[in-house]
Amino acid sequence: MLSGKAMLAGVTGWPVAHSRSPRLHGTWIARHGLDAAYVPLPIRPEDFASAIRGLAQAGFRGVNVTIPHKEAAFAVCDRVSARAKRAGAVNTLVFTGAGIEGDCTDGFGFLASLEGYDPASGPAVLLGAGGAARAIAAALLDAGCPKLTLVNRTPARAQALARELGGPIAVSDTPPLGDAALLVNTTSLGMSGQPPLEIDLSALPAHAVVADIVYVPQETPLLLAAEARGLRAVGGLGMLLHQARPGFEAWFGVAPMVDDELRRIVAADIPTR
Repeated sequence: MLSGKAMLAGVTGWPVAHSRSPRLHGTWIARHGLDAAYVPLPIRPEDFASAIRGLAQAGFRGVNVTIPHKEAAFAVCDRVSARAKRAGAVNTLVFTGAGIEGDCTDGFGFLASLEGYDPASGPAVLLGAGGAARAIAAALLDAGCPKLTLVNRTPARAQALARELGGPIAVSDTPPLGDAALLVNTTSLGMSGQPPLEIDLSALPAHAVVADIVYVPQETPLLLAAEARGLRAVGGLGMLLHQARPGFEAWFGVAPMVDDELRRIVAADIPTR
């Protein structure tokens, strides 16, 4: 039961009905017995800035931000974290007495989902050059990745991203898999309703990790191909779960855990293949 002192947070997007964040955060709230609520907040793009300021004034602790608001969220902030600046976008807003603070936890969530993988262990190859690719690339580089190669159907976009991030980052027309320790798909290929990702994994070393940020379905064609080769395959559900941890802790004062029970609850209606 909520009291008049309940802590409030939510997720905003347009649309937002598809979001699994209310189920995710609601599970944590129930697990920790908090006097709190986390709700979906459909906000039109043209109303975003005024609505966010209104939520802050109404006593919300903060919100998660999803498509199409991540760049607008960056602009509405009074302060942004270093990793949000690197990513050029914000997915987590925290409302404080000093104003609106923005963070980007996507890169954090991705690295946490790899559970023990060391980015410094070898070169990484990223497929795609969109917002998710930028956050993941920045996180890998900042964690010591010795070489990062971007492969994108529009090379100019990948080249622009490489220039902006700086460091040991290159652009290639074809994935250089021969010495790759990590292959990451940041595109929508392989998602339910989208064409599969066509890529030959035979050149990957036996120790390589293959990750896909797609989580619908849970086992994409890319992950199935990796498993068929005996490679470690990491789906996108872990990134979704782990990226939520910093915001929950900032809003509610509790550091939540990602475990098998949480995975089962959040993935209950996600097709396996």
